Amino acid sequence: MALLENIQNNHAAFLDTLQHRFLDETRNAALKKFFHLGFPTKKDEEYKYTNLREITEKNYNFFPKEAHTISKEQIAELHLGEENFDWIVFINGKLHKELSKISIENVELLSFNYALNDPKHKDVFDHYFNTIADQNLAFTNLNTAYCKQGFFLKVPKNVVIEKPIHVFYISQNQDENTFYNTRNLLIAEEGAKIEVIESHHNFDETYVFTNSVTEIFTYQNAKADWHKLQNDSNTSYMMDHTFAKQERDSLTTVNTFSFGGKLVRNNLDFIHNGENINSFMNGITIIDDEQLVDHHTAVHHKTPNCESYQNYKGIYKGKSHGVFNGKVYVDKIAQKTNAYQQNNNILLDEGASIDSKPQLEIFADDVKCSHGCTVGQLNEDALFYLRARGISKKEAQAMLLFAFANDAMENIDIEPLRVKISKLLAEKLEVDMEFEDIF
Repeated sequence: MALLENIQNNHAAFLDTLQHRFLDETRNAALKKFFHLGFPTKKDEEYKYTNLREITEKNYNFFPKEAHTISKEQIAELHLGEENFDWIVFINGKLHKELSKISIENVELLSFNYALNDPKHKDVFDHYFNTIADQNLAFTNLNTAYCKQGFFLKVPKNVVIEKPIHVFYISQNQDENTFYNTRNLLIAEEGAKIEVIESHHNFDETYVFTNSVTEIFTYQNAKADWHKLQNDSNTSYMMDHTFAKQERDSLTTVNTFSFGGKLVRNNLDFIHNGENINSFMNGITIIDDEQLVDHHTAVHHKTPNCESYQNYKGIYKGKSHGVFNGKVYVDKIAQKTNAYQQNNNILLDEGASIDSKPQLEIFADDVKCSHGCTVGQLNEDALFYLRARGISKKEAQAMLLFAFANDAMENIDIEPLRVKISKLLAEKLEVDMEFEDIF
């Protein structure tokens, strides 16, 4: 495997680029665990429907060139119309303050690399870093061994961040295929509130492979929302793992909007560590050609009186392939759990396909748990009804598909993001209308 050889040859050189070495032992242990596990193959149950050979057989540069020609105007084109937001811009793995806008106060917001190199944050990393990330996963260990890109954000007790923060990860001016290991750490202390939007953009024709790990800690009465906007090029691969640990009376949401990228794998793990917790996972996928998007979710109900909601909608065109594997675990003591899981899919072309596998493992007897999956095509009667009223076939299809995706968008409380999602839906459906034009 080409990537495996890259890893074997680059670890020592990577460690030499770090100024402080308090994670060396952790990194070496993670790399050793990665070599023991190896890359997942289709023989592994969790990757039964997703073949990674396209990614793992390529060579990658582990040390991207920092030089770039990205302008403020190019950044502006990526915005959602969020002039009142804050944003952070990473280009080729490096934070660029001159292209970022940070007005928030009373929080710790640092690039991950800077936080790693600041001895005063050692205790924070000892307490949080890699504590909820699953260390039995190959790509999580690979990220731990190589991470230094990304950001660290700590929101203190009762601090409410009114403005969403949009984080841009951009790759540009690379002559070779490039490998990024992005690591994010978010801590929302008691009573805090924060919303983050994350997007990745490859400006080159060379391939980019991003292996991302995010750890979210939401404390009592806190609220943390993370929105993933995935609309990258067909020369982009994404392996994303997000782990969220919640304390009592907290609310955490992860919305995943997948509209582009050659192969995208999203792994979500929610861990309940207190009562009266609410967890929301919503996803909208619309892809074409031979793109693949794989959603793997898991909610670990370990305490009583908690609720979780999973709602994933998929629209597949061309020869695209979707995967959904949603799991809900309810421990014996987690009585009064309310867990909802739904995956609905529409195949617009004969070559499109979806593999869906919702799962429940329930060991408590006083719970409300439901799951469901549908795979089909557009309702011909509804389509005929609209066309009989003078609406073109393409616009009629778009209206039905907008309605299909609607409930997965209901909890987006960032209006510019909601508008952006509707525009992307219209663009992918190749119609000149927006969500607001219909409802």
